[in-house]
Amino acid sequence: MTDSPRHPLDLSLNLTHRPRRNRKADWARRLVRENVLTTNDLIWPIFVVDGENVRTPVASMPDVERLSVDQAVVAAQRAVELSIPALALFPFTDPSLRDANGSEALNPENLVCRATRAIKQTFPQIGVITDVALDPYTSHGHDGVMEGETILNDESVAILVEQSLNQARAGADVIAPSDMMDGRVAAIRAALDGEGFLDVQIMAYAAKYASAFYGPFRDAIGTKAVLVGDKRTYQMDPANSDEALREVADDLDQGADMIMVKPGLPYLDIIYRVKDRFAAPTFAYQVSGEYAMIMAAARNGWLDGEKAMLESLLAFKRAGADGILTYFAPKAAEMLKKGE
Repeated sequence: MTDSPRHPLDLSLNLTHRPRRNRKADWARRLVRENVLTTNDLIWPIFVVDGENVRTPVASMPDVERLSVDQAVVAAQRAVELSIPALALFPFTDPSLRDANGSEALNPENLVCRATRAIKQTFPQIGVITDVALDPYTSHGHDGVMEGETILNDESVAILVEQSLNQARAGADVIAPSDMMDGRVAAIRAALDGEGFLDVQIMAYAAKYASAFYGPFRDAIGTKAVLVGDKRTYQMDPANSDEALREVADDLDQGADMIMVKPGLPYLDIIYRVKDRFAAPTFAYQVSGEYAMIMAAARNGWLDGEKAMLESLLAFKRAGADGILTYFAPKAAEMLKKGE
């Protein structure tokens, strides 16, 4: 009697290591998972607009709306229920209130200040992060004041300091300068401390690039149509990486408590380098263009939107981010809490 012939694929490999053992079942994958995304990692950016009971869709950002102050409070309640730690506020300023110097930024009754007070009065346990930059308030759409076609650094910083104090007086927990003017973190820190706001944190947009991915955001705050020229003289060149480390070092030395890299997915290498070098609290902004691309592809049936959303957010954690500003925050939080 002869042995039955071996199947041509009946091979026994003499392998010491079989990595698939750790992937064989859901429980095993969960045990060895290196990075985990939770609701604690999410910051929800919200656009505020004048009016009452207003929810205006942003055409280029599906499922994102501009909210009146009362509706921003409703959003804050949702954030509390979903265990989202913080909201970030961005205003759609009425064009009639915009001028060359961004004067509305210093108005204690502007949208951001009113929304901050309303949210903190109702939900003191949630963090409120306020953006410091003049672009939502200027008639030319730039983050600072201009002389001809030149953005004036020191003159802009003086205004940004007053804007920061205005927001801190309204109850902001975190001041987030996104303007990319030189020296603004030190000036803001000194001013906050001088007025007794010792516990107000600074989240510095230290590595903010002159990116093509901001378009939908500029629609949302109403600056796309008015922007004069571009922002390449103060936002970073997308070709540069070492420069980001110098910018981060500068901002940390000047008193920043947290660091932001913006945009997110196209700059995962920057997030990794920043976290690896400084080991400081590091955040990423999954910007409007990143959000819009995933949403557009999902709505066209080109990919699974929910899976792509969670995968993209997990990528930030893998790169070293401690948290993510993302318009997906409420949807992601809902899914994460269901999986608890």
